[in-house]
Amino acid sequence: MNRKAIGDSAEQLACRYLQTQGLKLLQRNFYCRGGEIDLVMQHGDSLVFVEVRYRQHTTYGRAAETISRRKQSRVIRCAQYYINLHQRWNTATRFDVVSIEGEPGQLQLEWICDAFRADARCT
Repeated sequence: MNRKAIGDSAEQLACRYLQTQGLKLLQRNFYCRGGEIDLVMQHGDSLVFVEVRYRQHTTYGRAAETISRRKQSRVIRCAQYYINLHQRWNTATRFDVVSIEGEPGQLQLEWICDAFRADARCT
């Protein structure tokens, strides 16, 4: 598989998992100038922007560790643009990360709530 197909597959897995946890998909792959948000979801009254990261091997670090401050800034700016486009969202927002690691068939998924602000894990 090429990188795009692997990324799409990881996003699909993350989306299905989050939906089983009660989140509702609003949009996939929202693009704006200078950024992209993998998944835009609703969790109760909150708007959730989700970054999905996949690593087959953790030799050079874990998947979630690849989200730099620069990437966070891009996602935040893109989220602000999304909110401005969709004026109906005047609610709490958060930025989650879904980290997927391992070989196909042996994947480990970790959901990190409010990842840009804290290291709290979702349950």
